Order: sequence, then C-alpha cells, then structure tokens
Amino acid sequence: MTCCCCPHSADAGRLFSRLARRYRRRYQRAGLEASQRQLIEGLRRAGFEGRTLLEIGSGVGYLHQLLLEAGARRAVGIELAEAMIVEAREQASARGLEGRTEYHAGDFTDLADTLAPADVTILDKVICCYPDAERLVHCSLAKTRRVYAFTLPRNRWYTRLGVGLIASGMRLIGSRFRPYVYDPEHIARWVTAAGFRMSFEAKTLVWLTRIYTRGDPEAERRLPSRLVSAADDVGRCTEPTQAGG
Repeated sequence: MTCCCCPHSADAGRLFSRLARRYRRRYQRAGLEASQRQLIEGLRRAGFEGRTLLEIGSGVGYLHQLLLEAGARRAVGIELAEAMIVEAREQASARGLEGRTEYHAGDFTDLADTLAPADVTILDKVICCYPDAERLVHCSLAKTRRVYAFTLPRNRWYTRLGVGLIASGMRLIGSRFRPYVYDPEHIARWVTAAGFRMSFEAKTLVWLTRIYTRGDPEAERRLPSRLVSAADDVGRCTEPTQAGG
C-alpha cells in the first residue's frame, strides 16, 4: 500500500532540519513561547514528576528536557528532522540528561509499534503538521497511560488564512509539506473515546493547548492493551488511513 504521508513527512524532515539551529538559538535567546509556558503549567497540574514522557515532534528537545529537570523520570523524543535530533542530543549531554533521554528519527506512526507506552504524551504544534490527524492521534493515544497533551492552531479565520498562505508558499518552493488547521472538537472526541477527560485548557491569540488525563490508577494499569486494540479498530499504525481534517 502506498503511504500517503511519506512524501509529506520526508519534506517536513528536510524543512525542519534546515531550521534546527534557528530553533535552538531562538530558545536560548527568548526561552519558551507563551503557549509552551501554558503547556508546562497544564502538565504541572496534571502531574509529571516521576513519570515517563513521550514527546512526538520533539524538535531540539528543550521542552521535555525542562520537564526532566523539573522531576520527570525519563523521556523519549520522536522527530522527523535528523538535524533536530542532533541538536537535542547535544543539549541533553550539556545538561547531564543523556542517560534519561532517548531519541528516534522518523515518522511516529511508522515507529509507534516499536515504542513502549509512556505515562505522559506531548504533541506541541505537531498534529497541525501531519496530513492524517486521526491516525496520529489514535496511534499516540495507544502509547499513553495517563496524560495526553497537545497544542495546535485555534480554528479561527485568521489562523486558517495564515496556514493557507504558508501552504501556498510550500507549493511555490516545491515542498510537499503542508500545515493544517483541524477542528479541536474532532480531536476531543477521539481522545475522550479512549477514556480521557479534559483537565486543562489555555489559549493565546493563535494557539490552543489542552491536557487530557485518565485518573484511575487501576484503570491505567488495565487500559494500555485495550487502547492498542482500539487503535487497531480504527486503523493500525502500520496501515495509513484517509487524511483527516
């Protein structure tokens, strides 16, 4: 079967590899974005200390590395851009975190079946960069025990306009990467159907951040295998489905 997301993912990896050093320098100069500060506050309320993290679209690594320094136990980062992985490993080593971090380059939906579940899954501005949101969400839910966190563009006319302009620019330069604005209520239905409830929401002018939790410890121990089965019902991670949104 032809992978509908492969050309997009390959071009996304090349694009963000070219931006890796810029991302690192921007963080070193200005720190976290407002939406990322909101995300960390939501994770603090949900509880991440002593937990394992899975960050999909982990970039140069500073978000999960901050959480490790604040008490998270271990983090796995998945990133399309090889240069981002290089930067993340260098930063982890400089911060003394190399023994608590693990990085994989590639499309998460292709790698998902090889990864262990995590307590906390983070998708910071990642769902909006993937052409099949439903597949990405279901595959990532199948790897999440307790906390599911994401930030994506607000579904407003001005974000749709801006994202449309970026998509036009990508077409002009011959890139198959496209950004998307998805309806957050569609995503909410997929997440709550997996047994999570929304525990935190915050907004900036452009970004929407939501944290979902599953709070019953006994249920947490029972649910991972059922979540994998549920993901299989809607489309295995190894078999692409029609792009959502």
